[in-house]
Amino acid sequence: MKALIFAAGLGERMRPLTLHTPKPLLTAGGKPLIAWQLEKLAAIGVREVVINTSWLAPQFPQVLGSGERWGLRLHYSYEGEIPLETGGGMHHALQWLADGSEAEAPFLAVNGDIHSDFDYARLPREPAGDAHLVLVDNPAQHPHGDFALSGDCVHADREPRLTFSGIALYRPAILRDWRDVVGEDAGADATPPRFKLAPLLYAAISRGRVGGQHHAGSWTDVGTPQRLAQLDARLRAEQ
Repeated sequence: MKALIFAAGLGERMRPLTLHTPKPLLTAGGKPLIAWQLEKLAAIGVREVVINTSWLAPQFPQVLGSGERWGLRLHYSYEGEIPLETGGGMHHALQWLADGSEAEAPFLAVNGDIHSDFDYARLPREPAGDAHLVLVDNPAQHPHGDFALSGDCVHADREPRLTFSGIALYRPAILRDWRDVVGEDAGADATPPRFKLAPLLYAAISRGRVGGQHHAGSWTDVGTPQRLAQLDARLRAEQ
């Protein structure tokens, strides 16, 4: 299985920390946030990882290299000075994720600015539909959540809601009809196209094509300098 790490964001809420360092390269517990993800991916047998980049993009290969230290092969999907959003970024990365004999194979996608004790080995080998989401308890900064989970089926219009963790399995088919779904969304006609993944997820959910699971352990969305400091303190205390 291959994996994609979303790392192209501008990190505006993390400034001034991100003025000179991309958010996924900020450190917590003595290593870059993205390195925690690379370790977890390597541990379950992933061997190729695509990292999408934009803001301060040259720093990623400078810090991470080819991925050899984790037993990985890293590909850097540069999106230009303006990130392509999650959907556009995934679409742009398909040239590595869905190439050759793996054109229809599922892949794992992870946000580069999260930290969790979720064991990726708990994921199914492939999604039952077009996607499989890991959901977590709602954090204080996102009390109303995103999706409901009934058994292993994800719903967009039920309660109670959980928060999408930024960890998911996808089939390339999730992007097949992206143009019809996003319509005239700004950026859709750009080259390469720029669009969000959320509308595609909602469309797949409406067709009953999205499964999921609940992770009740630790999870941090590193969205502010304060949350980064709290995570760093916790990880160092656990060492």
